[in-house]
Amino acid sequence: MKRTTPLRRSAPMARGTKPMKRAQMRRGRPKPRAGHDPKMRKACEGQRCWLILPGVKCAGRDTVVPCHANWGEFGKGGNLKAHDRFTVPGCMNCHRELDHGKRFTRAERYEFWTSAYRAWAPYRDMKILAQDAPEFEDIPV
Repeated sequence: MKRTTPLRRSAPMARGTKPMKRAQMRRGRPKPRAGHDPKMRKACEGQRCWLILPGVKCAGRDTVVPCHANWGEFGKGGNLKAHDRFTVPGCMNCHRELDHGKRFTRAERYEFWTSAYRAWAPYRDMKILAQDAPEFEDIPV
């Protein structure tokens, strides 16, 4: 068989670049997920562990991450993560126990997370408002 159309020529790839996978070429950038809010997750950075589960030794500030709610009423379901506004800062030990631990029942874990969220949410909102507040030093008096 003889080819009737010529092959497309493309520029050679630069060194050190990885070829894109076929799915990446088709899709381009991934869509932002619903409930994704970087401000909410960034508010958890540098915080102490707010979960403080009884009998679990907190790992320290350098391991604190946003712990999402694991219940459907907060937007969790199937492969979906809960919305970022439903996060509480927690150290890796408390987060692991909350998500995968067998020490507490599901109802107890729900109560621990919601009590931590009730304490954290007003503090987080004040922190975000303070970051978004305009600087008043630039206004002439």
